[in-house]
Amino acid sequence: MSRWRAAPPRSSPYITLAGFNRLEAELKGLWMRRGDVTQHLAAAAAEGDRSENAEYIYRKKELREIDRRIRYLQKRLPNLTVVNQSPDNRNKVFFGAWVSLENEAGDERTFRIVGADEIDTVRGHISVDAPLARALLKRELEDAVTVKTPSGDLRWLITDIRYEEEPDH
Repeated sequence: MSRWRAAPPRSSPYITLAGFNRLEAELKGLWMRRGDVTQHLAAAAAEGDRSENAEYIYRKKELREIDRRIRYLQKRLPNLTVVNQSPDNRNKVFFGAWVSLENEAGDERTFRIVGADEIDTVRGHISVDAPLARALLKRELEDAVTVKTPSGDLRWLITDIRYEEEPDH
């Protein structure tokens, strides 16, 4: 059996200004953290036998993880398109919208449609590539939306559409 796997589909290159700023801050923080890890790695390497040196092994792994994330961010950031303004028609769902939905049971949920690099289910941020977001795009207030899921179709009613930035925490 082969280990080869097809590449995942490319995610949309869109991001909000706040998300872009967070990624840039993460990259800057990683470079600063990398310097500290490199110093600790050098100190651990100076202790002698590296094969049984837990500190050395741990720092090498940590450095690999930091370098992997730095490489990803350096390749991803230049390809992102920052969406920083609200659409002309604020009555339709587009990228960056906060959308309140109500299901058939009367439960209400609010989601924000953001880029793939900003997904945060705790804050209600869903990717523009997600099935729910794709079903919502270009819909209007009071439109009914059906989303196919493995457990069956879910029906939602759009109860509110807003375009506003979320305050940073």
